[in-house]
Amino acid sequence: MMIPVCRLADLPRGEAFRLETDPPVAVFHTEDGELFAVDDTCTHQDAALSDGWVEGREVECPLHASKFDLCTGAVSTPPARLPVRTHHVVIEGDAVYVVLSDAPPNLPPCALRRPVLGEAT
Repeated sequence: MMIPVCRLADLPRGEAFRLETDPPVAVFHTEDGELFAVDDTCTHQDAALSDGWVEGREVECPLHASKFDLCTGAVSTPPARLPVRTHHVVIEGDAVYVVLSDAPPNLPPCALRRPVLGEAT
């Protein structure tokens, strides 16, 4: 299922858009014009990667400076050790969509899972 994100024109290069999914997803538009989507939670601690800094194809976590490869999700700079989950980005016309990965997320222990509407708690 494709989740609508925004119009491409509404996501400037060098910026990120946060989707309020569970867990949240960040869509990054790099300075080179590439689009990537990853879980928006650092795997080290509960910090939003969409608030971090993008350089090339990497995002730096704003909390403890872990860096993640936006293509693969791999950690390139600790203290994070686990990769961040990546998602597929689709552009149709001027619309940006994300197809969520079926892989389980690598959330830090301090990130509380929010119940999904209708889910038993």
